Amino acid sequence: MLSPEATSKFITFEGGEGAGKTTQCQALLKRLRQRGMVVLLTKEPGGTPFGHGIRMWLKGTRRERIVPEAELFLFLASRAQLASQVIRPALLRGEVVICDRYTESTYAYQGYGRGIDREAIGIMNKVATEGLSSDLVVLLDVPPELGLTRTGNDYFQREGLEFHRRVRQGYLDMAAREGERWLVVDAALPPGEVSEIVWGRVRRMLEGKGG
Repeated sequence: MLSPEATSKFITFEGGEGAGKTTQCQALLKRLRQRGMVVLLTKEPGGTPFGHGIRMWLKGTRRERIVPEAELFLFLASRAQLASQVIRPALLRGEVVICDRYTESTYAYQGYGRGIDREAIGIMNKVATEGLSSDLVVLLDVPPELGLTRTGNDYFQREGLEFHRRVRQGYLDMAAREGERWLVVDAALPPGEVSEIVWGRVRRMLEGKGG
């Protein structure tokens, strides 16, 4: 049995474009709340008025080409505000926090995708979050050839296929290095099957049974 008083946990969902993160975040949120748990769902960039402004600005960017370093700092700024104002306070209240993207997105997109030094990204991520990392990273893995057919024409979706292949490889590399903290799920499966796999791992974690 899961206890509503279970220790707070921080769960992040990662993946390339069209992986189904929003759907799976909502599915997990529903399952946890049905069991009486207090859950906060948030996302990156966003989750605060400041972060939402960055998100809307990026979505509206069409003609101006943002240099990779400027892009990096925009995401870090949104993350710093979110971690300080939303995520950490919720965890201190004993809540479960679900976040649609977090630090690993920066390694994948700006590190592997854009080619920015990943050691530098690691240092800046620690500064932005004050060292706050998630307990579980759910990677919804989908080939970009499939994922991009599920999406529109937003900021990153306009990048070429090779960019998205590098991003995917970045995620897989990180999962291979930090296996215990990651759950890799084939996001080409039907959404219901994906949510069952995710729930199985989250339930074991909340029950203290590990991966």
